[in-house]
Amino acid sequence: MTIAASQEAFLHAFHAEHPAVTSEWLGHGRAPDGRSSYELLRDRVAGRERVLDLGCGDGLLLDLLAGSDSSEPSAGRERPRQLTGVDLSPQTLALARKRPALADTRLEEARAQELPFPDSSFDACVSHMALMLMADIEQVAVEVARVLAPGGVLACVVGNGVLLDEAYDRFRALAKEEIADTPAAKRMPALGDRRTRTREGFDAILSPAGFAPVEWESVAIDLGGPVDRVWAGVASLYDFEPLDQAAMERLRGAFLDARRDSITPEGTVPFTVQLRLASAELR
Repeated sequence: MTIAASQEAFLHAFHAEHPAVTSEWLGHGRAPDGRSSYELLRDRVAGRERVLDLGCGDGLLLDLLAGSDSSEPSAGRERPRQLTGVDLSPQTLALARKRPALADTRLEEARAQELPFPDSSFDACVSHMALMLMADIEQVAVEVARVLAPGGVLACVVGNGVLLDEAYDRFRALAKEEIADTPAAKRMPALGDRRTRTREGFDAILSPAGFAPVEWESVAIDLGGPVDRVWAGVASLYDFEPLDQAAMERLRGAFLDARRDSITPEGTVPFTVQLRLASAELR
């Protein structure tokens, strides 16, 4: 099995079992200005009529894009925005198809490396926490450039592995010990391309495909809330998928121990991650 096939097999299996896991956790997070990371991405493509969501998951971002038509009087559009979503997971796409706002949205099970669309089909391509997971990233860039019209924009939210939380770092050290005890064949494969974590890396990927230099912004997203909800989000990370129930119970105890001093009387706990908002225009 190739590296790309191994990565995609893992993602297929994970999202078959957890089809809405990303939006369930990150959907309630807020930047300092009160917007979610999904809303930040939506606003980066305001006024763009034909929009492709790459790795659309259960359709939360597409839902926001569909609902933004009426709130953009300056866009000058007289017809509804044309939205399209692609994802590897049929289970997540099934959830997207249940959203009333997406009744007229084209939703396709497809690989980003082989998009089933003609050249110049879109004015914008968005991707929320998905581009960074993709193998053969140069081919993804070529395909996105192909399906974008000249002047089209690629905008994405990616993680960079930074959590603004020292207590969580201590927990992660314990988690690595649990993962190390798991047979290598069961562990999460290395996903994506680490160059997507930096502006320079993004430029190296996108520039050969014809994109202008990347605009880059770091955003702190507050994911704090009830302890059980925060733990559920942490426990849903890809890294922990191979661990059995006993290991996850040990990790839950370690997580609570690490957070004990910051749990409020109301049972909430702070938790902040740093995400990157990147965009580039096709020359």
